[in-house]
Amino acid sequence: MPKVKPHSRAKKTFKVTASGKIKRWSAGKKHLNTKKATKRKRHLRQSAYVHPANEPLVKRMLGLQ
Repeated sequence: MPKVKPHSRAKKTFKVTASGKIKRWSAGKKHLNTKKATKRKRHLRQSAYVHPANEPLVKRMLGLQ
């Protein structure tokens, strides 16, 4: 059986918490920020958790299953 390798981008994008949830960062803050409101950019700084429906896909990309 070959070794399961994680997806290169996924291991840089997602973090697994101690409780087993998967943490992600909000998208949409890399460029074209001048037309976005300060409040919107401030809220985009916050991290969030991956939706439970998408957790199996992300876990498979990370090589956890």
